[in-house]
Amino acid sequence: MRIGILGDIHSNVEALRAVVDALRHDDADIFVQVGDIVGYGPDPSPCVDIVRDLGCITCMGNHDAAVLGLLDLSYFNDKARAAVEWTRPRLRPSDVEFLRALPLIEQRAGFTVVHGSLHMPDQFGYVISRVEAQHALDEQTTRLCFIGHSHSPCVYLRRTPNTREIDAYADSEIDVSYRGFQRVLLNVGSVGQPRDEDPRAAYGLVDTDEERVWIKRVAYDVPAVQQKILAAGLPHLLASRLALGI
Repeated sequence: MRIGILGDIHSNVEALRAVVDALRHDDADIFVQVGDIVGYGPDPSPCVDIVRDLGCITCMGNHDAAVLGLLDLSYFNDKARAAVEWTRPRLRPSDVEFLRALPLIEQRAGFTVVHGSLHMPDQFGYVISRVEAQHALDEQTTRLCFIGHSHSPCVYLRRTPNTREIDAYADSEIDVSYRGFQRVLLNVGSVGQPRDEDPRAAYGLVDTDEERVWIKRVAYDVPAVQQKILAAGLPHLLASRLALGI
């Protein structure tokens, strides 16, 4: 089985469409999305539509929670807060219903989906080093777990569930075999707001038969999204950073 994993989308429909096309070319059998469908970008409703229509196995991200009023906005910087406040009145009732139904953790046979970490998932903590990965892996009961939130790709692997030794691979693009490892924690980066100095949209692909995981990148029309962000009156920084991947 091939699992296509969509990272943080953040209302960037141009990036999302490019990633979905790439995953179809990669023969993904099922689609997973790790939260933060909305926030930052100019197209929340079209992104919700695509995630829904794909039948994505999806969890709730912190920006999804914030637009629903489930998370205190003091958690956000001023640019993120402005985007949340811009997004709220533009969501359709069906968007709100869809986002509100998302769980913090979605577990299926063989894999788990959570936005930040399985360690206190309601706190939306980041996994950005082996230290946070240890805590997350301690809670992981499935072989595979897919996360996002940091917008930077990384794969953490444990040979046995209880070992303290972790192999880690962090790069813009990754191709790693997980054969022989009993726990795999995959941060797939971001579809719509990459922050690893690579402006291309990031996505994950796992082949459970080959026991292999990839982080892949695909170019999309960044200037078109930038123009839409500025036309919407969203903060200028949310447009300019897209070209730099920061």
